[in-house]
Amino acid sequence: MEETEDFVGQGPHPVDDDLFKEPMKKRRRSDRDQRFRAFPSVEQSALKEYEKLESRTRRVLSNTYQKLIHSVFLDDSIPNGVKYLINRLLALIEKPSLDPIYIGLFGSTGAGKSSLINAIIQQAMFLPVSGESICTSCIVQVSSGCCEQYEAKIHLLSDQAEELSVKLDPYIRTHRRDLDGESAETQIWPLIKHVEVTLPKSEMIPEGVVLVDIPGTGDFNSKRDEMWKKTIDKCSVIWLISDIERVSGGRAHEDLLNESIKACQRGFCRDIALVVTKTDKLHLLEYLRERKVGNQAIQSQREAVLERNEVIKLQRNGILKEKLKRKLPADSKVLEASDLVYTVSAQEYWQQALLTEEETEIPKLRGYIRKRLLDKKRRMVTKYVTEAFGLLLLTDSFNCMENLPNEFLHMSGLRRFVEEKIQLLEKVIDQCFAHIKQPLQEGVRNAKASYRRILGTCLVRSRGNQGFHQTLKAVCLKNGIYASRTLARIDLNEAITQPIYDQIDPVFGGIFRAGKPTGSALLPHVEAFKHSLQEKMMEIGIRSGWKYDSYKKSFLIQEISAILGGLEDYILRKKRRIYESLTTSVQSDLKPCYEEAAQIAGKKACERMKDVIRRGVDRQVAEGMFERAQERMQHQFQQLKNGITEKVKGSIATMLTLASSQGDGLYKELADVKSEYKEMEKLHRGLREVAENAVLRRGMQDFLLKMSPSKVVPPKS
Repeated sequence: MEETEDFVGQGPHPVDDDLFKEPMKKRRRSDRDQRFRAFPSVEQSALKEYEKLESRTRRVLSNTYQKLIHSVFLDDSIPNGVKYLINRLLALIEKPSLDPIYIGLFGSTGAGKSSLINAIIQQAMFLPVSGESICTSCIVQVSSGCCEQYEAKIHLLSDQAEELSVKLDPYIRTHRRDLDGESAETQIWPLIKHVEVTLPKSEMIPEGVVLVDIPGTGDFNSKRDEMWKKTIDKCSVIWLISDIERVSGGRAHEDLLNESIKACQRGFCRDIALVVTKTDKLHLLEYLRERKVGNQAIQSQREAVLERNEVIKLQRNGILKEKLKRKLPADSKVLEASDLVYTVSAQEYWQQALLTEEETEIPKLRGYIRKRLLDKKRRMVTKYVTEAFGLLLLTDSFNCMENLPNEFLHMSGLRRFVEEKIQLLEKVIDQCFAHIKQPLQEGVRNAKASYRRILGTCLVRSRGNQGFHQTLKAVCLKNGIYASRTLARIDLNEAITQPIYDQIDPVFGGIFRAGKPTGSALLPHVEAFKHSLQEKMMEIGIRSGWKYDSYKKSFLIQEISAILGGLEDYILRKKRRIYESLTTSVQSDLKPCYEEAAQIAGKKACERMKDVIRRGVDRQVAEGMFERAQERMQHQFQQLKNGITEKVKGSIATMLTLASSQGDGLYKELADVKSEYKEMEKLHRGLREVAENAVLRRGMQDFLLKMSPSKVVPPKS
């Protein structure tokens, strides 16, 4: 959960302590087969082929690593190039097979998040279902098989889902009151920040996917509230959960949608969808009286439910897309999604009194999960095999000393080219970040013009100050932020900086989006930089006739991909700090004001606290609070630019040194790895075959689905 500064593709790791480390043991075949139970046969075949490619690649890398270790084990000094190679091999061998895909289910209490997870994992009453007296009280992660492990003081084990659910009860459920309306006994949940549930290998949810039940809009406990935000930010997919009776509006729904969009801006989220729950709840006579669509007569409750589902999809899809367009770049991938809205019924999934299993759309959500995992696995294995092939090319070359003096004459020209391209990259990054300056300035002007009105909206209650005194004190004690399960989230810092975010959001999203290398987008320019270096390698290789050194050309091309590929994770980790720098800056400037207000007690304390806050904000605005926030965000962008260029310079310099003959004994005679190289070459060719097979199977599957008879629907009611 901690934010780190690690750079995935960066040069050699520390060499001395871990150089002779034993690589991880490979997964047993029976375990691998179990991982695919959640997939239909066609998808299973593709996954097994990718898994086989990955497994064989790891075996080749492990054999190569062992040979190199034995060849240098007794040496007094190990050449730098060999150290680099050994550490890169070990890093690839121990690289996780697949980082988990976190899917956040984000919604108010009672929206149906837990019921939806129960249906997806095929366990009817596993997680608590919110009712009048019970709700989920903390962040709950559910996954199948192995997943990320957190340090815990408490481990619960059980062979049966029902038994484990009972054991989990006091840790994740809030019992608001007992049957007589009295306060229920204290539960353990206030001490718990996070609960992780790992299921056996499942036929419903594949290993590598984590479903995250995220309660409400935060937590009054500051540490749990910070975990709440971090959990949202690490989700690559967010499902905004809203029941059918609340989907048409309300502040809570809008607040949750805004938080979801912010997760796209500051976190790893690339996909948002609205999941409308409890769609079986429909009063037929009332629906028919208010029905405004369609000429065809409705004959049953089922037909009414299905018709309303289609209307909801059409309406909410348009509304959600317009909202996303205002906040995100026009070419964001989420705007291209065919399904932005799902209409589900967990109850009908179990009962099927009105709807078929397919019509409840629970299988559709499972299909979405499988597709995300399969696509991610395909990309990961392709990158992994390609990177491994580059390393084997280099390893095999260490024993090829023929004609080396004549082949290295071209490296000085390559170094000059790299230096020029890095300078150009710095200029391009400056140009990308310059796009934020004008909207930042406009946002600051808007914030200065509207902060008093916004602050008044936050501090004034339509029903007066009754009960608000303690809430306002809690806001001040927590530096302007307060979240609870009963009130809407209050964040004064975020509220008064919102006019700035309204101006910068589309541009900020544009800077960190993927796409064509034009305009403000940063990542495509990094990608273009990578391609320019790779093309130069090809050009030099062709012009210079790298015969014996063709391995070097291929190695340099692959290693550039590994180095610059790691930059994306580094940039995305920095993105959150940059995005939140505005509210962090304002919160820091207003801290003395909050501390002063929190000390007020006695007669008319609430109004006096409000006055202190208003005067404090006025004073800070007059002294340039919003301008300082602007400067701090621009400073964060500058730090990101410096970090990118420093990492690129250092990593590529190391790589070029390794590829040149100059330096202190980079080359030495090593163990023969020609057999491993040939095997790796075959695996690299196999990538194309696996991709072609997957396309062929999808075509056959689509044909069979078109030819299959329709499923029987439930009887009319």
